[in-house]
Amino acid sequence: MLKTSVTDQEALDYHQFPKPGKISVEATKTMETQKDLSLAYTPGVAVPCLSIEKNPEDAYKYTAKSNLVAVISNGTAVLGLGNIGALASKPVMEGKGVLFKNFSGLDCFDIELDTESVDRFCSVVTAMAPTFGGINLEDIKAPECFEIERRLIEELDIPVMHDDQHGTAVISAAGIINACEVTHRRIEDLKIVIIGAGAAAISCARLYRHMGVKTIYMLDSKGVIHNGRSDLNDFKREFSIHDYMTHSEVFQNADVAVGLSRPGTFTVEDIKLMENDPIVFTLANPTPEIFPDDVKEARPDAIIATGRSDFDNQVNNVLGFPFIFRGAMDVRAKKINIEMKVAAAKALAMLARKEVPEYLNELYGKKIKFGKEYLIPKPFDKRLIVEISSAVAQAAVDSGSSTQVDFDIKAYKKELQSILKE
Repeated sequence: MLKTSVTDQEALDYHQFPKPGKISVEATKTMETQKDLSLAYTPGVAVPCLSIEKNPEDAYKYTAKSNLVAVISNGTAVLGLGNIGALASKPVMEGKGVLFKNFSGLDCFDIELDTESVDRFCSVVTAMAPTFGGINLEDIKAPECFEIERRLIEELDIPVMHDDQHGTAVISAAGIINACEVTHRRIEDLKIVIIGAGAAAISCARLYRHMGVKTIYMLDSKGVIHNGRSDLNDFKREFSIHDYMTHSEVFQNADVAVGLSRPGTFTVEDIKLMENDPIVFTLANPTPEIFPDDVKEARPDAIIATGRSDFDNQVNNVLGFPFIFRGAMDVRAKKINIEMKVAAAKALAMLARKEVPEYLNELYGKKIKFGKEYLIPKPFDKRLIVEISSAVAQAAVDSGSSTQVDFDIKAYKKELQSILKE
């Protein structure tokens, strides 16, 4: 277990010095001579402008569009902080930009929109979309986030993904795939209980179901979601069971519990009701629903994952979004579809089963080996960009999200390896 702690002052100093914030813009062309100036601005700049006017696809050749992601939020659901507003969300969005750059080589502009109106949010994003090759929506509360993402995917021809939904779904799905491998279960036989019914919970349930899970129960703050309730929105209704069941009945003989709520929403007493070798993902962050030590005390046979970096099996979205966008944007996918998400989850699962490079053992101070304590790759595994991005790109081509012809995955993997060396 890797323990890392920082003080409040250390966090403030990190963000303030030596220069406020975490990101900056750098020029990729020289500006040292009169000719440089003439090429970069007038009169030379008119040539690519006219070329793009004639053929909009030329924007990918002559501008930074192909490598530029927008991270966009209105600050209504920031980490564990809630609705703190657009401006207060900026440090998180800048942080997302740092992760994009360092893990996948993608450049990023963070954009904070001061509006809670779905119409206005979508209108602003649609208007600025020509700037970008992809749009990462972030920290937008449910249920508005579903409608915002749906509209933007429908209206735009570049990849759009709300990471709070799909990042958690992809990473947790990889963990479940490997937990099944370790415990000799089949995905289609699982009984899964999802505690929480927000953006991440709905997306997780959708992805698990697409992967073959037949039995999913969902609980919100009022209990089990069932057809007898009159307070369900359309998204919860997707996972409504026919008849009422108690909290305990739902947990009885469950194989998997996925917590996507808040501390205390399920307990060790619930865990005791589960099947042998229960798979318990307690993902509330920074304080999980149940701490791993308490789960282990109640069920020593449990397989446990959290959202924290100081416990094994961290469900960390950085394992997904940089590489999903990298793969999608490199083949100019129009959308990030379900096939691309499943490909990312499966590639993550397969990577965790491979022998771990020695530099990771040294970084984490222990010998890492596939098993109950290591179901999900570590964020600093340098193979992630190659394995995940190539799987996503191939799925985009195969599913028709990308119209790229003659896609050479071997050549693409070599390109991805070169990004790590830059």
